[in-house]
Amino acid sequence: MRVEIRAIGRIKAGPERELVDQYMDRANGVGRSVGLGPVIERELDPRTLKDKTAETQALIADLPASALVFALDETGKPMSSLDFARAVETARDDGARDLVFLIGGADGHDRPALPQGARMLSFGKATWPHKLVRVMLAEQLYRAASVLASAPYHREG
Repeated sequence: MRVEIRAIGRIKAGPERELVDQYMDRANGVGRSVGLGPVIERELDPRTLKDKTAETQALIADLPASALVFALDETGKPMSSLDFARAVETARDDGARDLVFLIGGADGHDRPALPQGARMLSFGKATWPHKLVRVMLAEQLYRAASVLASAPYHREG
């Protein structure tokens, strides 16, 4: 199952870029054995988008028809790492070919413009910088792949 992170904004060279790349590489390595990947990223330039409606439309442009979409939003559903891994596993086992995660701009998503059935996901009640949200998402994808592969990265208890 192909996994894509689509985000408004670009992460330039620096610690956040290194972490996102590192976790995506790890997710791709572990994910192959459990049918996840490739994990890819698409960055959209906010300077070309006038408002959150335009940003949301750009994020969902050319979505694969059968994609399962998660929109990251502070009002979304918080999930434990294991719940996240199980959601990825269920999508894979149910035959989803594409799993797409959307990270909106500073004003969030235009919710009515999101595809029907998009799931809202939160990384807690705190407000996180977009760069860190992308790092956290990439890490959770690696963690999910590790859980599904029974690799020792994730520990419970």
